[in-house]
Amino acid sequence: MINIRKFNIWTVLSIIFIIAGLLFYISWGVKYGVWYDIGIYSVTILFTIGGVCGVVLSLYEKKEETI
Repeated sequence: MINIRKFNIWTVLSIIFIIAGLLFYISWGVKYGVWYDIGIYSVTILFTIGGVCGVVLSLYEKKEETI
Protein backbone atom coordinates (compact mmCIF):
# COMPACT_ATOMS: atom_id res chain seq x y z
CA MET A 1 0.00 0.00 0.00
CA ILE A 2 1.33 3.44 -0.89
CA ASN A 3 1.12 6.00 1.89
CA ILE A 4 1.45 9.62 0.72
CA ARG A 5 2.17 10.73 4.30
CA LYS A 6 5.60 9.09 4.04
CA PHE A 7 6.73 11.78 1.57
CA ASN A 8 10.42 12.39 2.37
CA ILE A 9 13.73 13.47 0.84
CA TRP A 10 14.04 10.19 -1.10
CA THR A 11 10.68 10.83 -2.72
CA VAL A 12 11.78 14.33 -3.74
CA LEU A 13 15.06 12.97 -5.13
CA SER A 14 13.16 10.36 -7.14
CA ILE A 15 10.82 13.00 -8.59
CA ILE A 16 13.88 15.04 -9.57
CA PHE A 17 15.24 11.96 -11.39
CA ILE A 18 11.97 11.61 -13.34
CA ILE A 19 12.02 15.29 -14.30
CA ALA A 20 15.72 15.12 -15.24
CA GLY A 21 15.12 12.16 -17.54
CA LEU A 22 12.23 13.83 -19.33
CA LEU A 23 14.02 17.18 -19.60
CA PHE A 24 17.11 15.44 -20.98
CA TYR A 25 15.06 13.74 -23.69
CA ILE A 26 13.19 16.90 -24.65
CA SER A 27 16.26 19.16 -24.58
CA TRP A 28 18.32 16.71 -26.67
CA GLY A 29 15.51 16.41 -29.19
CA VAL A 30 15.09 20.16 -29.50
CA LYS A 31 18.82 20.87 -29.66
CA TYR A 32 19.83 18.16 -32.16
CA GLY A 33 16.51 17.36 -33.86
CA VAL A 34 16.90 13.65 -33.08
CA TRP A 35 13.92 11.97 -31.41
CA TYR A 36 14.56 8.29 -32.19
CA ASP A 37 18.12 7.55 -31.06
CA ILE A 38 18.63 4.43 -28.92
CA GLY A 39 21.24 6.22 -26.80
CA ILE A 40 18.75 8.93 -25.84
CA TYR A 41 16.16 6.30 -24.97
CA SER A 42 18.58 4.41 -22.74
CA VAL A 43 19.58 7.46 -20.70
CA THR A 44 15.97 8.64 -20.43
CA ILE A 45 14.77 5.21 -19.36
CA LEU A 46 17.54 4.94 -16.79
CA PHE A 47 16.53 8.19 -15.10
CA THR A 48 12.77 7.74 -15.46
CA ILE A 49 12.51 4.12 -14.31
CA GLY A 50 14.92 4.83 -11.46
CA GLY A 51 12.77 7.75 -10.39
CA VAL A 52 9.52 5.81 -10.60
CA CYS A 53 10.97 2.90 -8.61
CA GLY A 54 12.33 5.35 -6.05
CA VAL A 55 8.95 7.02 -5.59
CA VAL A 56 7.17 3.69 -5.20
CA LEU A 57 9.76 2.32 -2.76
CA SER A 58 9.90 5.51 -0.68
CA LEU A 59 6.11 5.66 -0.32
CA TYR A 60 5.50 1.92 0.09
CA GLU A 61 4.17 0.88 3.45
CA LYS A 62 4.35 -2.75 4.42
CA LYS A 63 0.99 -4.00 5.58
CA GLU A 64 1.43 -5.81 8.88
CA GLU A 65 -0.90 -8.64 9.65
CA THR A 66 -1.93 -9.17 13.24
CA ILE A 67 -2.82 -12.68 14.26
